[in-house]
Amino acid sequence: MSNIMMGLNTSVFLAADPMKDRIFGLDWQLVADICVSAVAIFVLFVFLSYVLFNPARNLLRKRQEFVANELAQATKDKEQANEYKAEYDAKLKDVSKESEAILSETRKKALKRENDIIAEAKAEAHRIVEHAGREAELEKSKVVNEVKQEMIAVASVMASKIVASSLDDKKQNELLDQALEEMGDDTWQN
Repeated sequence: MSNIMMGLNTSVFLAADPMKDRIFGLDWQLVADICVSAVAIFVLFVFLSYVLFNPARNLLRKRQEFVANELAQATKDKEQANEYKAEYDAKLKDVSKESEAILSETRKKALKRENDIIAEAKAEAHRIVEHAGREAELEKSKVVNEVKQEMIAVASVMASKIVASSLDDKKQNELLDQALEEMGDDTWQN
């Protein structure tokens, strides 16, 4: 019986329903609900945009500014690095030119010093040769003086022998030959 009552109530309810024939039941209540929902969604959107969307937008804007600043700084750094590289290359070229100039100057100084040393050595050798020549001349004149002294001594010995013996010419010639043999033939030839 309860099933029958339920069936009756349902049929009464179905018979009294004015939207039964419609597919989509549009009435004032539904329009009011849609308007209230739209206003609620709009208010929620505005609220969320201030609470969530604006901070997110600000965060994204700050991030974009940061990235833009970093890119600008990287560009400046790259330009500065290129300037430093150009400056370094120029200095490197100057250093190589300067080193060539220093090497050239050093070679010139070394060549001049070499010529000075050779000139000094030649002058010293010339002085040594002159000194040796003078010493040889002194030695030669010393020997000549000694020979003269010896000749004088021999002559005086001969003279004393001649005077002592008053000999004849034959004896004097023998004494002279004997004195000459004692002095040697080389003495008279020089």
